[in-house]
Amino acid sequence: MELLENERELKSIVPHPLSFIEYHALWFIPFIWGMFLLWFYSKFGSSIASQAGGITLWVVGLAIVGIVASFLAIKWRIFITYMAIAGFGIFLIWKTNSWNNFKIFIPLYTMLVFIFGGIFVEIYRKSHHYIITNFRLILKGGIIKRNERSLRYDKITDLSGEQGLLGRIFGFGNIIPISQSGFGLGEDSAFIGGGAETKAKKAGFFGFAGGEKSVEMPRARSYYELHGVHPYKEIKNLMEELIQESTIAPYEKQQVELQKKMLDLLEKKKKDEEE
Repeated sequence: MELLENERELKSIVPHPLSFIEYHALWFIPFIWGMFLLWFYSKFGSSIASQAGGITLWVVGLAIVGIVASFLAIKWRIFITYMAIAGFGIFLIWKTNSWNNFKIFIPLYTMLVFIFGGIFVEIYRKSHHYIITNFRLILKGGIIKRNERSLRYDKITDLSGEQGLLGRIFGFGNIIPISQSGFGLGEDSAFIGGGAETKAKKAGFFGFAGGEKSVEMPRARSYYELHGVHPYKEIKNLMEELIQESTIAPYEKQQVELQKKMLDLLEKKKKDEEE
């Protein structure tokens, strides 16, 4: 990439493979479901009343996995994607008239599709590229849509670090740079509510009460943070040093402002003399 004048690249990083484990789970669990169905159909296939029963079992399994994953990730497009895969599979069975071979077709189709899902996750992980220079932090990511963020160190007010269990074992973690504008902060909300209903012969009453509590949390998309960087401690220390070097102490700031005022006065005096 093109660097600025006198800019030097200090670190070039891609996320650790295990840092995208939650994305890998999205293809690995349905892949295991396909393997299970291959065993189940071969062992208990004769007890399945019809093709409809076997296909329904497959779709319901994908739906359950999709609903759980969507709730955990708060992304309903996961469930929609799983249902689209199931719908396309049923379309292929109908188009090729493979109803009698569904016990082989469905498990193989499931495993093949989600293996490609695993390859896609790896391509997505490697599309993330973080560059630490002596002037700024450059964050890139995305396959179809390319996202990029350039952040100067003097604009960073805080660093938020996070390491999970795997991160502590293998030495990787997430570092979220929080800017002066608040970029890098998200919001967690909790809501609680309740209702009551009483009915008499001629009258009824319904009441509802609720409340909400929200807390700001460090949060950013994987291409807008240092996601899964390794070695975590070394990179976090480097970021701290660069931010510290770019931060002007209060007394230094006063000196800079004073010098600027003096220069402005000299320039004004010079212009007055020339006139």
